[in-house]
Amino acid sequence: MIDKALQAPQLRMICADLPAPPLFWRDDKGFRHGYESDLGRLLAQTLGLPFQFAYQNWADFYPALQAGEGDVILCGQGISAHRKTLADFTEPYAVFDEAVMIRRGSNLRSPSDLKGKKVGAIAQSLNMALAETFTGCICVPFGGDSDDVLGDMVSALRDGIIDAFVDDDVALVPLAEEPDLEIGFSVPTQNKWGIAVKKGNEAWLAHVNEALATIKSNGQLEQLWRKWMPSLSYPFGTR
Repeated sequence: MIDKALQAPQLRMICADLPAPPLFWRDDKGFRHGYESDLGRLLAQTLGLPFQFAYQNWADFYPALQAGEGDVILCGQGISAHRKTLADFTEPYAVFDEAVMIRRGSNLRSPSDLKGKKVGAIAQSLNMALAETFTGCICVPFGGDSDDVLGDMVSALRDGIIDAFVDDDVALVPLAEEPDLEIGFSVPTQNKWGIAVKKGNEAWLAHVNEALATIKSNGQLEQLWRKWMPSLSYPFGTR
């Protein structure tokens, strides 16, 4: 049983208000769908806390967490060395490979094909770290200070400002269904995604980890995964 005296008064989930299915998006009535959205609700239920989404631009996630404007960040945060200087992280709730999105027919099928090409990624992300390993490409960082950084990269690709961009495969699978876009190639990086909490709050981190472990062990996380991402292998084993 979780000690309620050590809990946050509610679970305010810092996240981006942009469409990124199957992870998260809002319908025309304002309801937020997707794997991460449902995971946030399930965590709150497991912790016995009221729940709300705390929308921020991508670049403002960690300042908002430090300022107490949210209790966790649950929004596409691959656990990187840089991000671990900004917050503490739970055990992973997802593991994804990375992929390179291109204009359909541009025939960029390997890192060597990107030599001299402009390749976008979110600044200081694991995706940018991968882009920086592509010898000879020109890395173009996207700052995340707009309200739709993924949309910014898609628009830049379509407009020819960049030749490709890197993101986690789960975010690119729906985009690959667009008639003018496709996945050029994937890289099996197996990036672990975690929930960020304010640095140094060990009791709260332990409680969120305990709730996540419960959701994993009772099969609820696997159910969410198979509901929203049936084409991707569940990374934590089956019950």
